[in-house]
This record gives sequence, structure tokens and C-alpha cells, in this order.
Amino acid sequence: MIELATLKMHLRVDGDEEDALIGAYLEAAKAHIEQHCDRRLVEANPVEPDEMGLTRDVEQALLLLVGHWYANREAVVMGGGPSAVPLAVDRLLWYRKRF
Repeated sequence: MIELATLKMHLRVDGDEEDALIGAYLEAAKAHIEQHCDRRLVEANPVEPDEMGLTRDVEQALLLLVGHWYANREAVVMGGGPSAVPLAVDRLLWYRKRF
């Protein structure tokens, strides 16, 4: 899917202390996108109707979700405005939903 090095560059993380955490966020983001689109992510070209390829827009949605969850690790943000999943993720995935 997405290489750990790509994720760390997106997050601007240099060390390897949080690699497991970043990997867990990636797995959660993949599950979120699969649920959102009602399709299973595959690296190769989709063959079945319930499969979805890892296109550039889907990859960007994964990066945005991981970045959002990495920066906002708590359910409540204190001292600032509300924090929600970026609208860009919905825009990148909306047409992939199966109705």
C-alpha cells in the first residue's frame, strides 16, 4: 500500500519511535475508507465489483486521515476550535461509495 517512509515524510517524522503508531493509523485509515466506500482496497487492478484500487485520490485520502489522526490523538481538543476529519477526505472518496 503506502510505504512507511512516505507516511513519515507526510507527517514530518524523522525518528522511528512512532513507527508502530503510524502503522496502526494506516491500518485504521484503510479500514475507514473500506467502510466508507463499501469496498475492499486492493493494490492491483480491481477484479471484483466489491474491490477498489489504490488510486492517487484514495492514497491522498489515506495520507490525510493518517495525518489528521496523528495530529489529533484525543477525542476532544482543548483550547482550540473543534477538530473533525478533513472535508477533503470525503471529497476524495464520495464518488466511490456504493449505494
